[in-house]
Amino acid sequence: MSKVARSVLAASALAFAAMSSVPAPAAAADEKITILASVPGLTFPFFVHMMNAFKAEAEKQGVAVIESDGQVSSPKQTADVEAAIAQGVKGIVISPNEVDAMAPALQQAVEAGIPVVTVDRRVAQVEGILAHIGADNVKGGEAQGELIMKLYPDGATIINLQGQSGASPAIDRNKGLHNVLDKAADKYKIVFEQTAGFDRAKGLSVTEAALAALPEPPKVIVAANDDMALGALEAVKGRNLSGIAIIGFDALPEALAQVRDGGLTATIEQFPGKQSAIGVDTLVAFIKDGTKPAEQVHLLTPVAITKDNLNTAERLGEVK
Repeated sequence: MSKVARSVLAASALAFAAMSSVPAPAAAADEKITILASVPGLTFPFFVHMMNAFKAEAEKQGVAVIESDGQVSSPKQTADVEAAIAQGVKGIVISPNEVDAMAPALQQAVEAGIPVVTVDRRVAQVEGILAHIGADNVKGGEAQGELIMKLYPDGATIINLQGQSGASPAIDRNKGLHNVLDKAADKYKIVFEQTAGFDRAKGLSVTEAALAALPEPPKVIVAANDDMALGALEAVKGRNLSGIAIIGFDALPEALAQVRDGGLTATIEQFPGKQSAIGVDTLVAFIKDGTKPAEQVHLLTPVAITKDNLNTAERLGEVK
């Protein structure tokens, strides 16, 4: 090979390397788009609703979806993401099981030139994620605390059922609750506080243990999701207790029915279907024509749902 030919070949290689380091171009108009949609676990009604919203919005956009059920296992969800990368998906929309544990897999996707949109749970440590769509969970926790103060202006004793350890919504909701209640800790006393893993059975068992340990029933049980709140309701009924305000989070149809019927005092609506639809729209717009979102982090403001504003709940139509 001549010296000139070698120089041309070297220049071509450098040009290819430079091209491979920039973001992938928008998909051709006639190219079939397939994305991965992943949630922490389809055993949770909240994530079933989220997955259904992913699929419905993808269908509207003419996009094929590979479903991923993380099975509440970060290794399983990681394997799903890695498999999707190997299959050459055009994008990933994901609610991570654990933000720290899922960071390496999402970093791998970003480095492979695959756009990633996170929903509900943000992985802030991974640079290059296209967007995060979620609820402001700190404000959601604050809404719980503010409602407690409104219901009990003279003070209250409180059991706090925290969410899954390591999950950003659990961390943020707990932070928001404490933001409000800690300012008046002399009146609003958290007498028992423990994780129940976002799980109904654990919500039941942890609440039973708390009620057995406390000298008298609390005025309030606040939970970081509705499943735990519904478990707490079972524990309260099992002891034939009344007059305890139970406040959940997520506005599941079953929880909305209990708010309507008086079993739960309130739940927090964070609009997961809307989050999911915006996530898919954001991802597909970038894949199709390179459109970047106006803001990298888009947070919806949660609201407390009581009997008084039950008609504003996103999933009221599913209530039986």
